Amino acid sequence: GHVNNEFCIVTFENPCRSGLASGVNQALEHGAVCRLGRTGFTGEMSPKSHEKPTGRHGGVIACVVMAVLAAAVIATRRGEATTGAPVFVQRDGVEAGVVLAGSGDVAPLLVDEADWPGVVRAAGDLQKDFQRVTGVLPEWLGKADSFEGNVPVVIVADTVGRSALIDRLVREGKLDVAAIAGRWEAFLITVVEEPFSGVERALVIAGSDRRGTIYGIYELSEQIGVSPWYWWADVPPRRAGILTVPANTRVVEAPKVRYRGIFINDEAPAFANWAAEKFGGANHELYAHVFELILRLRGNYLWPAMWKPRAFFDDDPENGRLADAYGVVIGTSHHEPMLRAHAEWDRYGEGPWDYTTNAQRLRSFWRGGIERARDWETLITVGMRGDGDEAMSEETNIALLERIVADQRQIIAEVMGRPAETIPQIWALYKEVQGYYERGMRVPEDVTLLWADDNWGNIRRLPLPEERRRSGGAGVYYHFDYVGGPRNYKWINVTPIAKVWEQMNLAWHYGADRMWIVNVGDIKPMEVPLEFFLSLAWNPDRWPYARLGAYSEAWAARQFGREHAAEVAALTNGYSKLNRHRTPELLAPDTYSLVNYRESERILEAWRDLAARAEALDAAIAPEYRPALY
Repeated sequence: GHVNNEFCIVTFENPCRSGLASGVNQALEHGAVCRLGRTGFTGEMSPKSHEKPTGRHGGVIACVVMAVLAAAVIATRRGEATTGAPVFVQRDGVEAGVVLAGSGDVAPLLVDEADWPGVVRAAGDLQKDFQRVTGVLPEWLGKADSFEGNVPVVIVADTVGRSALIDRLVREGKLDVAAIAGRWEAFLITVVEEPFSGVERALVIAGSDRRGTIYGIYELSEQIGVSPWYWWADVPPRRAGILTVPANTRVVEAPKVRYRGIFINDEAPAFANWAAEKFGGANHELYAHVFELILRLRGNYLWPAMWKPRAFFDDDPENGRLADAYGVVIGTSHHEPMLRAHAEWDRYGEGPWDYTTNAQRLRSFWRGGIERARDWETLITVGMRGDGDEAMSEETNIALLERIVADQRQIIAEVMGRPAETIPQIWALYKEVQGYYERGMRVPEDVTLLWADDNWGNIRRLPLPEERRRSGGAGVYYHFDYVGGPRNYKWINVTPIAKVWEQMNLAWHYGADRMWIVNVGDIKPMEVPLEFFLSLAWNPDRWPYARLGAYSEAWAARQFGREHAAEVAALTNGYSKLNRHRTPELLAPDTYSLVNYRESERILEAWRDLAARAEALDAAIAPEYRPALY
């Protein structure tokens, strides 16, 4: 068999009974697949499936597996400290393979400064991340096609077609980028022998486009020991003196869902007051941290904070420019068409928010939104809801709504100078808007249909077979936070990742894969479901239901170390599970029975046990982890 972080397979010529059933079961829990092939039994470890054992021997097949298979699978999965690509960086071992850090030194970074600004900036983050982990700041080398060095190892991070360094390696046959060429946001991490004169080896991060390179850079940052939450949640770096990668390292990654984003919403008073106190408002200094977090989590899209009086583009003209420089796609929420914040109508609009009586002024208002952002990468919301995220009037008719979309698309084409069907757009089928669709309203097929949940985490509708053939595809707008009837829920994480998996796995299998966006409220304290949502969007096949426990432990190990990972995972999952029984805002004196089945007593016991375990963990964990644990 062959064993590595991604795949494990063993074949038996003569299946027979064995005493290793427990090993098989443990392997299955970590994602193994057992299958009877034409020549015998095959046990397969792959994140792409979690089928149960089948075959001519029925239950006997589950007993037939080699001990090394179970051991390798279990050791590999439990040893993970990443929620992204399979582990390839070895920490504090021997200085073998390709040494990125060791003997008090760190491999220098080689980045073509002619690459995208977002790539160069992310490489600067990688330089600082190496210093956070090792205490040594890597040297930043010259960047030219004629580079010649005299170093054993360099780290190269650049974009195919944008970097003279990468293109030179491809041209000389030293780097094969066929696996990522032309793909959306793909990256390759591999070792190249003798890449340049005087250089023995290079660890090359090559992206198919700017975000592909950025994701590859941040993948290395995570694997050397820097959590994406290092700033937002005070997670300390995992210090190491030796960092190596195997000489045969080759990692190829690309997202399965095209647009993967978050919506900062219902942000007052928590996020809003914090932003005002620490940054003077939701300005570019604050959003720089938001953009970095999104990219480190392999997201690419943002609906910015928009509760009045906030207006992303208008409050700080640097916001939009900086988002594009970072490489983050900006849109506006489900009820804010044409890249205009709701608050902007109060500032610049004239007359009612009513297309039947005020169409000319509304068109002028919308045109201004498109003109302002025309040079940046955006995803434009089309359509129209009532003023203030309310339903349109009862008299609203489908013909009028279709005319609104047609007029908006004409504005988009005129301002952008190319056909509207070449410019990404979404139509959010939120609340009553889905009813318009069900009654026959249609938009051009290049517009993405953004289906929504019921605000409580249950997707209302997914694409039918004929809808899956639309060129614009479909997406999902999901909620971890909600303000509205019958009650709000916010400020507390009430969403177990198992619930997220159940719903978004359905979305994935029903072809809603063009865009996933989730309302995260204030960002904190939604760290766990937020990251899981984006990890699942990157590769749903990597995290089948059978591996949710492995995900939780990997997430916890990255933040707090392996020693306490199992307990942290149990606490975070237990907390959200108990909260989801009934969200705190909906608790009432009669929610849990005082007289039947000891229901109230059992719930109280569960909470008390969880609290006691959390306090015990706080006492046991190293002091540097306590701020993040809190």
